[in-house]
Amino acid sequence: MSLQDRTQAVPKAAAPPRQDGRLGLALLVIAAAQLMLVLDNTIVAVALPSMQSALGLSESGLGWVVTAYALAFGGLLLAGGRAGDLFGRRRVFRIGLVLFTAASLLGGVAQNGELLILARVIQGAGAAIAAPTALSLLATTFEAGPARNKALGVYGAMGGLGSVVGLLLGGVLTEFLSWRWVMFINIPIALAVLLGTGVLVEGDRERGKVDVPGAFAATFGFGALVFGITRAGEEGLGDGLTLIGLAAALVLLVTFVAIQRGSRSPMIPRGLLADRSRVGANLIMFLVGAGMLATFYFLTLYMQVVKGYEPMVTGLAYLPFALGMGIAAGGLGPQLLARFSERAVIAVGLVVGIAGMVWFSLLAPGQNPLAALLPAQLVVGLGLGMVFVTVTIISVRGVEPQATGAASGLVNTAQQIGGAVGLAALAAAATVVTENELPGSVPDALTTGYSYGFLLGAGLYLLALVVALVTAPATAPQAQRDTQQPPVAL
Repeated sequence: MSLQDRTQAVPKAAAPPRQDGRLGLALLVIAAAQLMLVLDNTIVAVALPSMQSALGLSESGLGWVVTAYALAFGGLLLAGGRAGDLFGRRRVFRIGLVLFTAASLLGGVAQNGELLILARVIQGAGAAIAAPTALSLLATTFEAGPARNKALGVYGAMGGLGSVVGLLLGGVLTEFLSWRWVMFINIPIALAVLLGTGVLVEGDRERGKVDVPGAFAATFGFGALVFGITRAGEEGLGDGLTLIGLAAALVLLVTFVAIQRGSRSPMIPRGLLADRSRVGANLIMFLVGAGMLATFYFLTLYMQVVKGYEPMVTGLAYLPFALGMGIAAGGLGPQLLARFSERAVIAVGLVVGIAGMVWFSLLAPGQNPLAALLPAQLVVGLGLGMVFVTVTIISVRGVEPQATGAASGLVNTAQQIGGAVGLAALAAAATVVTENELPGSVPDALTTGYSYGFLLGAGLYLLALVVALVTAPATAPQAQRDTQQPPVAL
């Protein structure tokens, strides 16, 4: 079965056929937007030491520069997708871009850590509005078939590739300009995307309203969870604030579920989670996102703190990951999907990713990076590239056009919230291991902590593999063509 056949179940857009040139421009606009929004998760990572020095940030404050964006992004994504379905996807997409651009300017001129963190929160909110509407605009702009298959492949690649591009670009900007340019760089990109939005097709709208209470319950619930996990790593599980944070997270997340069940216009349409493969795809994205963001965090600290690399060198060291991701998402993944089941492709990708994470755990302070760091990144990039493309296709297949915003918001939420929670949990575990290794050689202690973090990340990928084997479609390509079902009604 070809990739074209696999995505025929995604409903056709209501728009008339477009000329190839306009479709190409539309794909460029959507891909550029997705790349910009996702890379902002990691573009600040390489610049963190410079930010800390310039603004006097504490260690915990430095962590929140990364986490604040991921939480606001992930926590509000579902509401952003729903808003696009209700008020017009292109209009909401433009609003999100404007908000993101303004926040980038605010962060670039920030004179203290508090203002920078606030800007990151607003950036995350703008991204949460723009990202899900970008994917739903893809579904309304491109008709089912080769054009949509290509667009879905590019969009899926941006989800993983954007994180790596952020690390590369962050290193270059910090080294040759200033850490402030990791914020300023978004402005010309966002303005160019805004100018190109006229080629996107609006699509139909739904009736209803945005679930604001549910959005806030989810955002603050996950925020409390990350705070509790981070605090536990610093002060232990018996700490009072740790217990308060974890208890608040439990209450808020249970409240979110209750709100969704009782709402007439839930952020997650009830029928959206009726498909087992879609539920599995989102859970896989959560677990992979959790391991991937933590991996970038550990690798950046290993390179800058243990190895003493400059920001530019740190950024360039991520090139193998970008290469592997591009090969897998842009060519290898779609080719495998044309011949094998989605379960098989995801499984192969995760096994390759697990092997790369175990390889990372072999890093040592005096080791030549060519021995493990660079080749392991290529391996992990290849594996995750296959996973991202396949999971993206599963997550939006069979969804009616009116609910594509919610479906795309859900898969993006899984990745962002997974990244925030995974980073907090794995960083806390690595800190505990490092502290147990002291007193002694600081580089050795730090590297031991990072190694355990990599192995825990491999454990998350292993869990994702189990989910894939249980939920992902396993029928042969020809069998899937013969038994395709119409789109699920939401």
